[in-house]
Amino acid sequence: MSSQYEGGSRANPVQITEDEAAVYDRQIRLWGLEAQQRMRNATILVVRLRGTATEAIKNIVLAGIGKLVIVDTDEVSEEDLGTGFFFRDGDVGKKKVDVAKARIESLNPLVAVHTMKHHTLLERESLDALVMTVDLVCVTDWDREGLIQINEVCRRFGRPFYACGTFGLLGYIFCDLLKHDYILPDRSAPSGAPRNVKASAVYSPMHMALRHRWSALTRRQTKELNPAVLHAILALWEYQHLHNKKLPDSPAATPELLSIANSLLESSEVNKQVLDTMSWELINTMSASASHEFSPVCAVVGGMLAQDILKTLAAREAPIANFFVFDGTTGSGTVCRMNM
Repeated sequence: MSSQYEGGSRANPVQITEDEAAVYDRQIRLWGLEAQQRMRNATILVVRLRGTATEAIKNIVLAGIGKLVIVDTDEVSEEDLGTGFFFRDGDVGKKKVDVAKARIESLNPLVAVHTMKHHTLLERESLDALVMTVDLVCVTDWDREGLIQINEVCRRFGRPFYACGTFGLLGYIFCDLLKHDYILPDRSAPSGAPRNVKASAVYSPMHMALRHRWSALTRRQTKELNPAVLHAILALWEYQHLHNKKLPDSPAATPELLSIANSLLESSEVNKQVLDTMSWELINTMSASASHEFSPVCAVVGGMLAQDILKTLAAREAPIANFFVFDGTTGSGTVCRMNM
């Protein structure tokens, strides 16, 4: 299976008009008409409309994808007003997709926006039918088992898959792009004679990536990848699994979450000279804040997500391979290759 994009309307791809070329002139100069054409024909599915998705949607819509499909069953809450700039005070209690649709369309009238708000859409048969109609799937702020399930559906139909979200001050992006072909500049070429070279990467499904073992890494490599933040995220997923998809919301959960995190740290064989045990301070902070969103973290992670989706569609430059984590306490991000 390959994630190389073939067009949202595969039988009859839409050609960019002169007016559209004028709108996207700067981008066409940056990555070429062919890449912009692929974006113009792309249909992107985004599941769940929280802060990270809001930021990503803004960027991919402005960049000129062809169609955006959003699935969300929730109503706007007061907490959403801090990170979801598609929502206003008077929207509280209304369906998110109903109030967001017109505001998303206003960003770029050239992009078709479709919204869905039915729980059954993510059940097996409906999900299969939905995934078949899109070119790329992005699921945000979801539990681990749900992400693995949707990833497997995407694999069956050869669709690239992104998962991303935030837990308080921490954020992540995981991607499974199947076999992804792309081009990048040949930096070995003589100066003044720029040329591109073809490259390819084979990705792992999420259930395999999460079995990654760190034992092959040197001490320096392990330290650079910030294993504490990544294992805090993995521990939060396991906590959700044990608590009916609920996240911790008070420091009272710290002992259990710390135990989970240390167990995962041991099983993944992280170099003990780098990280022998998880930080109580980090886990205590996660216990109190993981269920909340912080606008700056959503902006960074959502911006990174949009940038990577556009790279994938354009088939220019190397996308994330394959697990990005962001630490809002330091403002730093790292990418770990997990079972690739």
